[in-house]
Amino acid sequence: MKKILIIEDDQIVANIYRNKLAVEGYSLEVALDGENGLKLLRTFRPDAVVLDLMLPKISGVEVIRKIRGEAEFSKLPIIVFSNTYLTNLVQDAWKAGASKCVSKINCPPKELLHMMQQMIGNAAVPAPGHPAPTAAEAAPQGAPAVSSSEADAVFQAELRQTFIEMLPTILAGLRTSLQNLIKSEGEAAQLRQIHELYCRIHSVNGNAGIAGLKPIAHLAAALEALLKELYEQPKNINASTLRTVATAVDFLGILFERGTRPDRQDIPAASILVVDDEALSRRAIIYALEKAQLQAVAVDDPATALKLLGERQFDLIFLDVNMPGMTGYELCAKLRNLPLHKKTPVVFVTVLSDFDHRASSTMAGGNDFIAKPFLFIELTVKALIHVLRGKLQPQR
Repeated sequence: MKKILIIEDDQIVANIYRNKLAVEGYSLEVALDGENGLKLLRTFRPDAVVLDLMLPKISGVEVIRKIRGEAEFSKLPIIVFSNTYLTNLVQDAWKAGASKCVSKINCPPKELLHMMQQMIGNAAVPAPGHPAPTAAEAAPQGAPAVSSSEADAVFQAELRQTFIEMLPTILAGLRTSLQNLIKSEGEAAQLRQIHELYCRIHSVNGNAGIAGLKPIAHLAAALEALLKELYEQPKNINASTLRTVATAVDFLGILFERGTRPDRQDIPAASILVVDDEALSRRAIIYALEKAQLQAVAVDDPATALKLLGERQFDLIFLDVNMPGMTGYELCAKLRNLPLHKKTPVVFVTVLSDFDHRASSTMAGGNDFIAKPFLFIELTVKALIHVLRGKLQPQR
């Protein structure tokens, strides 16, 4: 019997994958952190390892390095669960020796099973002349045969419904953590609360991905990456980043309520306009949008932008505030008079020193603010919020 070791700090996620693989005949062990994972590696001696990169005590990357450092496990297949918004971490995992890196968002249990069958074969190899039973042969006598795809669909529906039933409790925990973060004073207290919120969001990301709730999983993954950045680089904790975190948690509440229907699980394609006279700033915004696979048109002149806005419809607009010839506020006021853009979300990009004043003032028809210099992942989170909100409210 083939053996698989799962190293995953979310007990619910670990159990779901374990149960799916166990049903298929694999022998499973689960470790909830890297240290115990390495201990089990030596005693259980698995044929493959499934590993989350975001682990307590020892990071997933360090676990991979330690596994590859032992000669007998140098060729052991290692499948890594990654966050697509943590590109540097994923690159580190490849360099450390990961065999395959997959996003939890795109890896339901049936997909993990398929990867295992490709990498190490089926759980047990039938004896020659004794092929494995078909679904019809394996069904109890008198019971209708159930195809693998039908069983997967039922299993996925059960996972989704179980997760949906948990959402009110999950949201209450997120809001409590957010309130504690907002009330916290001093860097040490802020970091404790950021870490607590990060852990909760990490769990949402994993569970939503398994349940097939892609918009929730994508936003949670991006927010998880932002919280990780803030925890590791406290100098980036400011009014803008905290406001983005709060907005993301609030919008997750809306997704929990209105974004769980099967017909709302595609991430919508979006047309985004970036208007900024600074070349580096334009490039930074476009790079941040590409992290979420969002494409943008960028222009450096407000007059050109206004002409473009009159000719075609955009789903989201980023406007620099201070531009020659026409400020972002003036451009926003003008575009609100265009039939195509009366309700298009507009995010102003302003310097941090002006953020508090401008965020609390009348926004000249804008919807949101982000402060320069911004974190790439902060802008990614902002964009996802507005694009997904447009999916829930498609009317203009």
